[in-house]
Amino acid sequence: MADYLLEVGTEEIPAKFMAGALRQMEEAAAKALHERHIGCSSIKAMGTPRRLALIVKGLPEKGEDLSEEVRGPSKKAAYDAAGNPTKAAQGFAKGQGIDVADLLIKEVGGSDYVFALRHVKGQDTAAILPEIMIDILQGLYFPKPMRWGDLEFRFARPIRWIVSMLEDKVLPFELAGVQAGNTSRGHRFLGSDQVVLTGAAHYEAEMETQFVMADPAKRQTEAWKQIQAVAKANQAVVEPDEELIEEVTYLIEWPTALMGQFKETYLEIPEEVVITPMREHQRYFPVRDQNGKLLNRFVTVRNGGSHCLDVVQAGNEKVLAARLADARFFWDEDRKQPLEAGLPRLDKVVFQEKLGTIGEKVTRIEGLTGYLAEVLGVTEAVKADALRAARLAKADLVTNMVCEFTELQGIMGRYYALESGEKQSVAQAILEHYQPRFAGDAVAASQAGALVAVADKLDSIAGIFAIGIEPTGSQDPYALRR
Repeated sequence: MADYLLEVGTEEIPAKFMAGALRQMEEAAAKALHERHIGCSSIKAMGTPRRLALIVKGLPEKGEDLSEEVRGPSKKAAYDAAGNPTKAAQGFAKGQGIDVADLLIKEVGGSDYVFALRHVKGQDTAAILPEIMIDILQGLYFPKPMRWGDLEFRFARPIRWIVSMLEDKVLPFELAGVQAGNTSRGHRFLGSDQVVLTGAAHYEAEMETQFVMADPAKRQTEAWKQIQAVAKANQAVVEPDEELIEEVTYLIEWPTALMGQFKETYLEIPEEVVITPMREHQRYFPVRDQNGKLLNRFVTVRNGGSHCLDVVQAGNEKVLAARLADARFFWDEDRKQPLEAGLPRLDKVVFQEKLGTIGEKVTRIEGLTGYLAEVLGVTEAVKADALRAARLAKADLVTNMVCEFTELQGIMGRYYALESGEKQSVAQAILEHYQPRFAGDAVAASQAGALVAVADKLDSIAGIFAIGIEPTGSQDPYALRR
């Protein structure tokens, strides 16, 4: 039994492409080997921003020898009245590589057919693996693939090197003008640009000497362990965030966590306004005290070692300070006028070319909200809150804050409504009308919020389908399936 290693080195691949690409590699390898009747003990895909790797263990020298029956024409068509083979029988036998005298006759569904018994020898594993790997790499799907040079080939990012080894032997092939060999590259800044590998068995260990932790699961575990340790050392807590830690995992090859801080005065603005630029734009982890209160600190993970961490910390703090300064400015500016003052500007924001502006959508939502309130028989107080929330539901879309941090739509609507003197129930309904935002998200808890949420979604679904735009397996720009 032998182990095979494939590594494709590239320029930095976007983090959000990685998990899907690794899953595709494993599935495609399993399917290709099964189709060629080549067994193995395990298939494992690994990756970092600069590489996609595949290790297949327990490969035999060749695939299984097979005997298979292939059905041909009916007996009537294969033999004449005298029992002599016709051209149909002769052609079928020739196509299957056997003598016409070796054809078999079997009954299928009450009729007799001729069959050819074929003996197929298993393919040599070393000979077939390069072809399989080329097919796998050419078949990978990326949301936004690239072309480079004068090549027609597309990939996530330009390919710079390829490693293809069965045990310690190179299995050569060429893809995108790059010849496969046994030479990889280490960490961009800490490792060597010429790393001669010995094969799959020692791949992970050899890459770690070059400051590359190839296994994303191991890298994620190490990163999270360090994040927790840094927070604990500062009597603080970092809450689990699976989406963020996965993204960070695919942004780094060698994790080193560190803590930074920002001015405490920024904690005076809403918590979401502080966390959003920290998490969504800088990939920092917010830090809280033991009671859950947000602190003026953050944890980030560096792609590298522990040298000059003070310089790295200062750089991260400077970038975040600029982001938070913008957020503070937007918060102060947006509150200088009531939320309702933004409504006229919605008439200049297009919702959909054939469905008009956001302002026109708001008018439709108001009408639908009133209709639903009547049909469902809610109280006058709930109806009044729902209608007011429907009118203001999209007003935060033209605020400075939401224009810069779009993730805060609805959230800022609630804050600005309260700042404008609106009722708590109205402000809450503005927030809830976007729910559920994703699969598994909570639905609107209040009746007013539920009315506006349903009205908004009914308008989108009816309008988009009415103009002939339907969601497909790959495209759903208006999130209609959700």
